[in-house]
Amino acid sequence: MPTVKAFLRRAMGVLLLTLVGEHAAWAQGLDAQDRLPAQQARGHALPLQAGDYVRGTLQGRGMRLVLLDASGQRQRVLARGVHEEQGFMFAAERSGAYTLQVRAAQAGSYRLQVDAPIPAQAAVPQAQAPAPESPRLRAWMAGPQPEHSAPFWQAVQAEGAPLVECEGLQPALAAGECLVTFVWRGAQRNVRLMGGPSNDHDALQRLGQTDIWYRSYRVPTSTRLSYQLAPDVPELPTLSPTERRRAILATAQRDPLNPRSFPAQPLDRFNAASLLELPQAPASPWLAVRSGVPRGALQAHRLASQHLCNERDIHLYRSAGYRSDNPQRVLLVLFDADRYLDEVPVPTLLDNLVADGKLAPVAAVFIANPSGRTRSAELPPNPAMAAFVAQELMPWAARQGLSAAPRRTVIAGASYGGLAAAWVALQHPEWFGRVLSQSGSFWWAPAMAGEEPEWLTRQLAQQPVRPVRMLLEAGLFESGRAGQAGILETNRHLRDVLRAKGYSVLYREHAAGHDNAHWRVRFAPALLDLLQDEAGQRP
Repeated sequence: MPTVKAFLRRAMGVLLLTLVGEHAAWAQGLDAQDRLPAQQARGHALPLQAGDYVRGTLQGRGMRLVLLDASGQRQRVLARGVHEEQGFMFAAERSGAYTLQVRAAQAGSYRLQVDAPIPAQAAVPQAQAPAPESPRLRAWMAGPQPEHSAPFWQAVQAEGAPLVECEGLQPALAAGECLVTFVWRGAQRNVRLMGGPSNDHDALQRLGQTDIWYRSYRVPTSTRLSYQLAPDVPELPTLSPTERRRAILATAQRDPLNPRSFPAQPLDRFNAASLLELPQAPASPWLAVRSGVPRGALQAHRLASQHLCNERDIHLYRSAGYRSDNPQRVLLVLFDADRYLDEVPVPTLLDNLVADGKLAPVAAVFIANPSGRTRSAELPPNPAMAAFVAQELMPWAARQGLSAAPRRTVIAGASYGGLAAAWVALQHPEWFGRVLSQSGSFWWAPAMAGEEPEWLTRQLAQQPVRPVRMLLEAGLFESGRAGQAGILETNRHLRDVLRAKGYSVLYREHAAGHDNAHWRVRFAPALLDLLQDEAGQRP
């Protein structure tokens, strides 16, 4: 009779052959469709080798996608059901049998498309790094045994990352500056920083032969930003530069040495960033839910558009005390509903502003995007979007009791949403007298041969002045790269053009990047400033 050991060897061999066979079959990718009852799930087997890079798309309203390991434990949430079409990517941390599990919040159909996995490539040799600027890292390298880094990491664990040093540097720091050093322990090939002060995906350097990876920046003491670190980003020479940059998202995660997470209670380490706030970063007293403050009413609706040839979720908010016949009422219209309902908690902000007497009773309309693809097509200056807002959305909202005079109606957004807010208001000042743009993408131009950047700014320079007041904000860390004008430079240019034309423009710059962690703090103060009239009175 065969021994137990021999039986196990044969069983492991069969399992190995099975995994290899499944992996070979999987090499063509996956295209699966199904319909699920509400609160049900279906799994799709996914055998992978360590380092495999996987990307795909999930279509279906309210559908979530979760990656499970061989034991059925959740590894990460790949799609949260925010859009009706959601892209995803990840890198397998180890070889084995994985499952892509589709979960239905409501009954409906889905389609899961996954490209064939791209195997991990050999690491690219790293150039010798210069001596670190951080005094702590210099001191560590000058110690007796820098390769034995456990005491260093114990100290960082106790204090929290990143390292913040405000004195003892050569050359000396400028007034109001500190040196911030982001660190990672033990990557094999590389580490990238997302959301840092350079407005890029910077590579961290390895400190000699230690397991310490680092990158340092001199920043203002008023800095606030969220960031992620991406260890062992897949090397993908067969893909385009844009796709290689996107692959950073496959391993990007919160900093395990930073106790401050954004959001505070994330789904997992991949669906969160880490928060850095230096001592002079501005605060907001209205962000947190307060006991005893009446909560506004929030309702979800579904609205079809003939102009855009699709339908989307629209969320309506009414603060405590809101009345449709109150002449002092205020109305907000916001693009990117998921951002301004979650990461930037506008309903909570409005609840607190009304309770503090800073704002008259207010209503808000939150416009969702069917998908990331439709967002990119609809929010940059698009006549169909302007027609949808002016001819379909606003009359519909008025029939629900949400309306206000133009000087008390604010249209707002961030990034493409800030660009859309300015465009729609300038097309339809009969509805909108105020624009709040957070890091608006005014660099944008149509994808046409010979089209120069800053299309909207050039249009404004040629058109008559509209009765619209704007507040523009940009981050000091949003400068352009490789000689191109970025969000910071194009917002400054738009400010100058608007003022030269005679517009009323408020302009703010902050030590921040393209970042919900900053926008959430600045939204309420910016809204209050924007609603003031020239005499400093709020409606």
